[in-house]
Amino acid sequence: MRRARLGGSAVEVTALSFGAAAIGNLFSAVEPERAAATVDAAWDAGIRSFDTAPHYGLGLSERRLGEALRHRPRDAYTLSTKVGRLLEPLPPADRAAGPDGLSEGFAVRATHRRRWDFSAAGVRRSIEESLDRLGLDRVDIAYLHDPDDHAGAAFREAYPELERLRAEGVVRAIGAGMNQTAMLTRFVRDTDVDVVLCAGRYTLLDPSARTELLPAAAARGRSVVVGGVFNSGLLADPRPGATYDYAAAPPDLLDRALRIEAVTRAHGVPLRAAALRYPFGHPAVAGVLVGARSPEEVRDAAAQLEREIPDALWTDLRDRGLLPAEAPEDDPRNGP
Repeated sequence: MRRARLGGSAVEVTALSFGAAAIGNLFSAVEPERAAATVDAAWDAGIRSFDTAPHYGLGLSERRLGEALRHRPRDAYTLSTKVGRLLEPLPPADRAAGPDGLSEGFAVRATHRRRWDFSAAGVRRSIEESLDRLGLDRVDIAYLHDPDDHAGAAFREAYPELERLRAEGVVRAIGAGMNQTAMLTRFVRDTDVDVVLCAGRYTLLDPSARTELLPAAAARGRSVVVGGVFNSGLLADPRPGATYDYAAAPPDLLDRALRIEAVTRAHGVPLRAAALRYPFGHPAVAGVLVGARSPEEVRDAAAQLEREIPDALWTDLRDRGLLPAEAPEDDPRNGP
């Protein structure tokens, strides 16, 4: 599987990265054996980039991912985690939720609470605790995780601490991961990040990252990893009840997704294949990140990314007003 270097760093990611939120019991429980088999399937498919975070299942994702990767050659893969939420133990009397409950979207027992912390000390502590949960000697990429409401601390304290950690060799690349483009663009323009993780904002339904973020990244030699290419489900299976950004899809977006699907089907291409390929049209995009909770989902994502997509499909979508009229250098036909 093709690899791309992130910004000016020596860190590379494969075209498809494995997102480990789901094996942290996102929305519903995943059995430990199935979680391990899912990571194994990703490895067998050629994926060598893996992403996690303390937030995912109150550390469960990090523990499971670390266990699944621990016996692999450490220099053979790239691992990213995130900072900004510290996990603090709750007193036994305050521990709630069980198999039938959700802790901020994850089906785990609430043994800890998440506390926002974008201080320099909090960033360093977060990395140390992540390494303990992972059982590994290093992470390759550290992202500031959802600093939307913490811009002051993120730019004043957290980001400079990431720079120090990179200089010390504790991490090899740094960046920020968010579901919006405005602050990510600021990181690209005003700091020395290597990469940003942009979730849900460069998709067939929402290509807004191409307005400012992607041109800024290209101009400064920074990389973008695109997550949320299915917009949390609508672009994988557009139907009534499908989700868009983790809520029920509005009727107008469902209609648009169905119209896009009709075009891709007419060209003999599954919608999810087009959704996975679309971000690679921009030169700033290093890869896409897809979450999976089963070996079957991993294998399907890898297979769909490799599908041949006719040039006429993109032209047809543009002619019908379902995609922006992009410049030649911003063309999904370039492929991953």
